[in-house]
Amino acid sequence: MNDTGDKKLWDGRFTEATDAFVEEFTASISFDQIMARHDITGSIAHATMLEQAGVLTSDEVALIVSGLKAIETEILAGAFEWSVSLEDVHMNIEKALTDRIGDVGKKLHTGRSRNDQVATDIRLYLREQIDQILSLLTKLQTGLIGLAEQQAHTIMPGFTHLQVAQPITFGHHLMAWNEMLERDIDRMIDCRKRVNVLPLGAAALAGTTFPIQRELTAELLGFDRVAENSLDAVSDRDFAIEFCSAASMLMMHYSRWAEELILWSSSQFDFIELPDRFCTGSSIMPQKKNPDVPELVRGKSARVFGSLITLLTLMKSQPLAYNKDNQEDKEPLFDVVDTLIGSSRAFADMIPAIEAKPENMRNAAMKGYATATDLADYLVKRGLPFRDAHDVVGKLVGMAISIEKDLSELSLEQLRGGSELIEEDIYEVLTLEGSVAARNHIGGTNPDQVLAAIARARIRIEERQH
Repeated sequence: MNDTGDKKLWDGRFTEATDAFVEEFTASISFDQIMARHDITGSIAHATMLEQAGVLTSDEVALIVSGLKAIETEILAGAFEWSVSLEDVHMNIEKALTDRIGDVGKKLHTGRSRNDQVATDIRLYLREQIDQILSLLTKLQTGLIGLAEQQAHTIMPGFTHLQVAQPITFGHHLMAWNEMLERDIDRMIDCRKRVNVLPLGAAALAGTTFPIQRELTAELLGFDRVAENSLDAVSDRDFAIEFCSAASMLMMHYSRWAEELILWSSSQFDFIELPDRFCTGSSIMPQKKNPDVPELVRGKSARVFGSLITLLTLMKSQPLAYNKDNQEDKEPLFDVVDTLIGSSRAFADMIPAIEAKPENMRNAAMKGYATATDLADYLVKRGLPFRDAHDVVGKLVGMAISIEKDLSELSLEQLRGGSELIEEDIYEVLTLEGSVAARNHIGGTNPDQVLAAIARARIRIEERQH
């Protein structure tokens, strides 16, 4: 195709050529060509339906389908010449089809508009990308659960306000990440249901006078149902916004994970070692090992959030039905998809390869009086009201700080100075292992409960895959 010689497929009503700047400004071919496969898939289904409806003959459809498949081969081989003057992926392919098979190619657009065509293409594209994302999330989740199983007995400090709070296990912490991921997967699966609705057949905005069979087109393309209202079908971008919202939640979770990975791999924490292949060095400081992948994921969350706001703002003032504004929906959506796939792939490869440093984690848990709550619970179980127990333990912690000892290092006499309810068995309570083991219920950090949670998580993965 020649950029200067392409005749517009819609220029019958116009008396002068499009301004060169306007032609460039309004074109979308530079980015929407990513949907070429989906456009051809939709067109083949549309042509097949038109044959069943008696609008096209079987010979015409055979010619159209063979021509479209030949064009698809050219596109996949990188041999197709895209034309800015033809504006978008739809008109480029239609013009190439007509050049290839003659006037029969002009019949393909019968009973449809670019409005319902592009809405269908976006849904086909996004459905495919969601399936790829879900596959990556399953890989990530499987690796995460495997690491949690390895670290089910590894004690570390649990934090609130980034201060040592109570002892937990590293496996328990990782399974908290898994709970976030479970919700993200559920959101993606749920979002896919609303993506998988067929707009084709709505035409420009009011439907078509041809005897189309939309249910057949939906079946051919694997859509769950057809869009009920033609006005809404061509102008709806809720599904794209919903996807970007789900993606933003997932990236927010990734960013939180990244923040912890960055902290834990620092010399101040030194809880974990990130694989060298996911880090870089400094151009000036030879000792540096920078956690670039987590830092980039943390940063990339911002661009996903921005794309969500872009789409919300894009749609907020549009009257029904389709408007040219909607050309601006694709670049932010495509960027969200690329960013999410890249971040998910990075984490799926990196997280299972994390190396824990149990001794450092345990030492950190010893420094923050992490078993103070266990001592308070001990007193409550012996009849002291919780607020009084809280006060007693607070004073004992203050004393321990003043003499630079852990609670478990205080003598029985010193502990009984706080309350005579304390007996020799208190030292079983004040150990890190005792504290962790005592939380033996669903959701608790007891290693047996962590392993049970892992088993349940694996069952959920298997159920989704079937």
